Amino acid sequence: MILAAGFGSRLRPLTDHTPKPLIQVAGHPLIAYSLALVRAAGIRDVVVNLHHRGDQIRAALGDGARYGVSITYSPEDPILNTGGGIKQAEPYLEGDRFVVLNSDMICALDLRAVIDWHAARGALATMVLRPDPDAAHYGLIEIDAEARIRRFLGTPATVGVPLTPLMFTGVHVLEPAVFAHMDAGRFGINAVTYPRLLAAGCALFGYTFSGYWRVLDTHEGLAEGRCDLQADPRLAQPERA
Repeated sequence: MILAAGFGSRLRPLTDHTPKPLIQVAGHPLIAYSLALVRAAGIRDVVVNLHHRGDQIRAALGDGARYGVSITYSPEDPILNTGGGIKQAEPYLEGDRFVVLNSDMICALDLRAVIDWHAARGALATMVLRPDPDAAHYGLIEIDAEARIRRFLGTPATVGVPLTPLMFTGVHVLEPAVFAHMDAGRFGINAVTYPRLLAAGCALFGYTFSGYWRVLDTHEGLAEGRCDLQADPRLAQPERA
């Protein structure tokens, strides 16, 4: 599932008339980079949630054939935030392990390796995490020596083992059993679901990724991402079918 329903408020006025996933970056709509990431992992069935200017996204991506995938749309009215959007898409996702990622990032991640790593650990959920000097600004996700998530955004207050503080990249691998811990309605998966899973003692893991990653959700991030792609043409060529 690729999350594409948001308003893109930090990119206004660009997003007043164009949804953030369709902003052009190195000749491609921004969401094309997320589509390329899942396609490279062998994933062909993709759910895209819609709200702000969703008709434009649907018109631009169509059935997904242009990008080598098959897209199902999950429109939201009202907008449901990350957790609510995933929960609404449960009928499309509940049959198998699934990946969720944002539509506003560019990432040189081997997503298939993450999925295999997740499966080998019997995880209910795996978050792709990264070291970053500004990690605390984004909210710390802390893992132990076995890569198990032990503290989430400061909760619990104390943990009796050494922890490594990291930040979340916006990529998760999830098992369908996660839906039993999610209620219908508007809520954030990070604010509500993950703390609930952690308190329940569920198998939550953090996969550490140190390669190229950038989120393009601000004017500064968009400019930097465009410069990055100009400097490294390999990042600027999301494959087409």
